[in-house]
Amino acid sequence: MTTKKATIKDVAREAKVSIASVSRVLNGSGGVTVETQDIVRKVAARLHYVPDNAARSLITRRTHTIGAVLPDLYGEFFSELIRGIDLAARARGLHLLVSSSHDGAEEAAAAVRTMRGRVDGLIMLSDFVDAEFLEANVPAELPVVLLDTPVKDKRYPALNIDNFAGANAMVRHLLEMGHASVAFIAGPARNFDAQQREKGYRAAMVAHAPKIPVNVVAGNFTEESGYAAGRELLAQKKLPRAVFAANDMMAVGCLSAFREAGLKVPGDIAVAGFDDILIARYVSPPLSTVRVRIADLGKSALLMLSELMEGKVQSGASVRTLGCDVIVRNSCGANQSRALPTNPSPLH
Repeated sequence: MTTKKATIKDVAREAKVSIASVSRVLNGSGGVTVETQDIVRKVAARLHYVPDNAARSLITRRTHTIGAVLPDLYGEFFSELIRGIDLAARARGLHLLVSSSHDGAEEAAAAVRTMRGRVDGLIMLSDFVDAEFLEANVPAELPVVLLDTPVKDKRYPALNIDNFAGANAMVRHLLEMGHASVAFIAGPARNFDAQQREKGYRAAMVAHAPKIPVNVVAGNFTEESGYAAGRELLAQKKLPRAVFAANDMMAVGCLSAFREAGLKVPGDIAVAGFDDILIARYVSPPLSTVRVRIADLGKSALLMLSELMEGKVQSGASVRTLGCDVIVRNSCGANQSRALPTNPSPLH
């Protein structure tokens, strides 16, 4: 025997409130007392009432879902970013769809096409997203927030990490620790974060160690590329006194290459990274790094998108920057962990 599916009318009757009140409670739109909210939710749970989201979307033209298009879904950085977005989305009654664009612009475009009509707004972080891409693939009416991007377009607010200041401060710190020569493991050439971090490294070397040539080896943000970069540095005629990797994953790979070669870190050579992923504090020795508040980056992006979707702010050439700190641990030769502000700027 088939059990009849509970309706919103059933919930309203059992809770002794109006259908409108039930709708407001379940949609999270406010205007209902805490006591009524509690009663409605308990009745809905007891009746196993499930809102008809498809019908609700037809009426409201809202899906209560937001999308995120990211370069990759692998690794601690992206898992933390997704966690930050999702926590903030759930707090606002929103659900999250995630897709990746690691294989190129066409895959990023396919991800956007798939989400059209299914999301109320979009967060995008991709090396392949530029003004031309946005014009060709993103509907004009869809609210969009860009992450870590050089794009400056009146229609798309952006949230960036202060990569230049973070990298610049880490190199200054390594030089001040007495490490006269600092090599840099670069990230992917197309990646905006990697470009800004390399610029920060180069600027610090020119300003604070003008007689020491810059020493840049290629990487692609993976542990494997960090390991290969470490091997390349070991093969150089003269070993640098310190290595600064454009992210922590490459720094971890580099540490492994040095360990295999019998080098002691930081006795023979210092190592530092960027991002402060969870594993950074647990490798041996604990990794000095530039801390990015990754989950906060995701939460802040969702907040910007939510305000845009609700019409609280108008789209415009708004670029906000999230500051970061140098986290000093044993891998650079420090005796104890501490944080040094790079450019004390939280969100501004």
